[in-house]
Amino acid sequence: MSTIPSFDPAADPAAATPTAGVPLPAREPDAATLARAAERAAAELLAPPAPQRLTDVVPAPQQVQPDPTEDWVLPAEAVIVASADPAALAVAAHLAELLRPATGYPLPVTDATAPDPADGIALVLDETADLGAEGYRLDINTNGVRVTAGTATGLFYGVQTLRQLLPPAIESPAPVTARWALPGGTITDAPRFPYRGAMLDVARHFFAVEDVLKVIEHLARYKLNHLHLHLTDDQGWRIAIDSWPKLTGVGATTEVGGGPGGHYTKADYRRIVSYAAARHITVVPEIDLPGHTNSALVAYPELAPDKIAPPPYTGTEVGFSYVDPADERTYDFIADVLGEVAALTPGPWLHIGGDEAFKVKGEVYTGFVERTQRIVAGLGKTVVGWHQLAPAGHLDGRVLQWWGTNGEDPTTADAVRRGARLILSPGNHAYLDMKYAPDTPIGHDWAGLIDVRKAYDWDPGTHLTDVPTEAVLGVEAPLWTESVTSLADIELLLLPRLPAIAELGWSPRHTHGWSGFRDRLAAHGPRWATAGTTFHRAPEIPWPATPTIPEQRDPDQADTTTS
Repeated sequence: MSTIPSFDPAADPAAATPTAGVPLPAREPDAATLARAAERAAAELLAPPAPQRLTDVVPAPQQVQPDPTEDWVLPAEAVIVASADPAALAVAAHLAELLRPATGYPLPVTDATAPDPADGIALVLDETADLGAEGYRLDINTNGVRVTAGTATGLFYGVQTLRQLLPPAIESPAPVTARWALPGGTITDAPRFPYRGAMLDVARHFFAVEDVLKVIEHLARYKLNHLHLHLTDDQGWRIAIDSWPKLTGVGATTEVGGGPGGHYTKADYRRIVSYAAARHITVVPEIDLPGHTNSALVAYPELAPDKIAPPPYTGTEVGFSYVDPADERTYDFIADVLGEVAALTPGPWLHIGGDEAFKVKGEVYTGFVERTQRIVAGLGKTVVGWHQLAPAGHLDGRVLQWWGTNGEDPTTADAVRRGARLILSPGNHAYLDMKYAPDTPIGHDWAGLIDVRKAYDWDPGTHLTDVPTEAVLGVEAPLWTESVTSLADIELLLLPRLPAIAELGWSPRHTHGWSGFRDRLAAHGPRWATAGTTFHRAPEIPWPATPTIPEQRDPDQADTTTS
């Protein structure tokens, strides 16, 4: 709300000279100031309530306290002020980038020792705030918006919530005429699990850097904090390794169906990692071993058990290829590859795959895994692998990614008792390459059909028998790409199921409920449509009618929207 400026005697020495015994009269505000204040007050009295509710957030927040008397409208002259810290200012710049295209407002970013909204938005780093490493508090009232967090990550998640509370038109890539109202009240929020992710398989079909960056944006919107990249498989090797150049020179030139394949240079990969880090997402690279290695064997036959190069593979079968576990050259290869990938990846994780190595069995398999785990540890990283690693000896910190379809898994439960932690990706709930319904044009059904309710209706904390909640590090939604060939295909399978998995990872269990989630999710359809994002109009979701995109306006034209 506008405030009348206080009188400053120092600004007018003549007026500051008192008449003996006569009180100095207060200076009257000028006519323009009075007019602006009256216009703002009238608009606030007559304006409808904010179109969004404070509870309309995905994932559901920990605590919500609405106050409809405190709705606030973003004015054209609003300023974003952040704590004087580079990480906080980076979040403020990100917020400005999100809001400028649709509003057309300049939204300058500045810093302050004690940020105050002053009819704008304040991002406040407060290390004394008891909000945890990723938590935040969002306060909206008639004086503006304040996001408080103990870390820049918390500020970033508060910004994502703020974004959802604005009208769907905020997703427009061009200026539109709209009333940018926010519902009043307070949200206090923090995640249930520390690991919340999605996996993109870029090996079966290769996807350009720009497509991966778009996937990162989808993850960030729903407070997911890990992107697992499946970088190598039978059909293609997708990351440059200087010490083994033919991995990309030969092994990257194929993909499912016979397409041209492709790979990421080290500069490409650094760009992905940097872009993700700016959105508080950690990249988890996977080099699949000892199986799923045909592309590596085509490039370097010396790694094959028979030392003969196999033909390139462009099909979708699994389990036929493996590197020679009895040859020391294999472990030189593993050390070189994982060493270069680790040097490119600032996050703590290295994923070594380990699944479907059907021709490497028993003690040979567990011996291979144990030696590879030691290589990872020697690089200062924490090993992650599919749950087939479970029988191998435990290494401190080891994480198993469970993708089964039956909640009874004694072998994995035993690995947990020996110290392993779990990321849950049940194939019949979280595998986003499964079809929604029999007529879904792409995808698989080996784990069953997964509609949005099936993706949502399970509890990571109790899903596996004899595995306590405290052993669950988090959740991940994998997207394998045997049938996926474009960004539109990726988005069709991600949305609207990705937000369901995100809510399982973020929201406290007491907030879960299909009816409420379905209604909150439905409100995101207009947002995706406005942004031009492909999504599946799942029949079990009560999507609003096709939205009317607000009229775009000339960004050079003066804003006349009542605020």
